[in-house]
Amino acid sequence: MKTVACPRCQKAVPWSAESRFRPFCSERCKHMDLGAWANDEYRIANAEPPDYEPAVSPKPD
Repeated sequence: MKTVACPRCQKAVPWSAESRFRPFCSERCKHMDLGAWANDEYRIANAEPPDYEPAVSPKPD
């Protein structure tokens, strides 16, 4: 049976329908990971900031 590492604690998790919280090993690890996303602990790196161009030019007053 294929196993994967829990993204939170690295414990081996069987990849099957019986693993209720896959890829996490437990509900606790699942909630800890969700909390980390909610607290902005994870960031996606971007080498270059996107070019910003307003979709509509502001109208002069």
